[in-house]
Amino acid sequence: MADLTTTYLGLTLRNPLIAGSSGLTSSLENIKNLERNGIGAVVLKSLFEEQIMLDAENQMRMARKNHMIYSERSESMDYIDYHIKDDYLSEYLNLIRQVKEQTTLPVIGSINCNTSGEWVNFAKKIQEAGADALELNIALLNANPNKPALDVERIHLDILQSIKKVTSIPVTVKLSPYFCNLAQLICKLEEAGASGAVLFNRFFSPDIDIDSMEISTGNIYSSPSDYSNSLRWISILSGKCNIDLIGGTGIHDGKTAIKMMLSGAKSAQIASTIYKNGFEVIPKMLDEMETWMNRNGYNYISQVIGELNQYKSKEASAYERIQFMRYYSGIGK
Repeated sequence: MADLTTTYLGLTLRNPLIAGSSGLTSSLENIKNLERNGIGAVVLKSLFEEQIMLDAENQMRMARKNHMIYSERSESMDYIDYHIKDDYLSEYLNLIRQVKEQTTLPVIGSINCNTSGEWVNFAKKIQEAGADALELNIALLNANPNKPALDVERIHLDILQSIKKVTSIPVTVKLSPYFCNLAQLICKLEEAGASGAVLFNRFFSPDIDIDSMEISTGNIYSSPSDYSNSLRWISILSGKCNIDLIGGTGIHDGKTAIKMMLSGAKSAQIASTIYKNGFEVIPKMLDEMETWMNRNGYNYISQVIGELNQYKSKEASAYERIQFMRYYSGIGK
């Protein structure tokens, strides 16, 4: 029988499937359900400083409306700001403790902050609560034509370095694909102390409603075809750096998870497929992975990881090909 046991960030996982940060990992009940269905680890839903700030602003707006605050800066405002942040953080830390006490799953915290001080503050408290590792959900979209691309990369490195100074648990960085030189950035993150990188973050996508003539929300879930960019970059990078790489987009079945392993991923984060197909998709994916391994003579998932990355592949150049010349040159003839 195929053994799916793997390691990620120095943690031993019973299999490579990790529940990605989402509403699926925001409650103890859901996480227990994920464990019962065979998930290997969980990344808790991100703790967003921006959401905390927005809730604090809403509370202060209501307080002004009800004439509880009479000045622009009062002790009441400080009280609301402090306690809302404290409530959010306490709830998050309690979830970490509960999951550690009531399940056997490795727990990875996740944070997204706006200020350098809170990146450090949240990271320290998450480690103290017992999280096994930390994922930095650094979501930056550089839409300023006057801001150099290197400034965005520098922000990623500064955040990582500041957190590594005050924590000892493994830290991984969830990245977007929008960098001038992604390969160089990941090598720099490794040098700065990152233990892993998640490729890639799925961002909010705007759309346009042509009937109402308003901005609307695009598809919030990934599609099964969305995995290819992650596959390309994991294949390219897994032979060039020692950092643990995770596939994080478009993994909807066991076959795609195997593809990620072959490209060099240590594990695969899933969320959209669980939303679409229910918790029972997890054992189905694991069965598909085991069936493929048994059919192809692999006893351990470690034998699969990286077997077809760019370094080992007979068609190494295919991972860097970006034009369709070979495939479309004969069309119309």
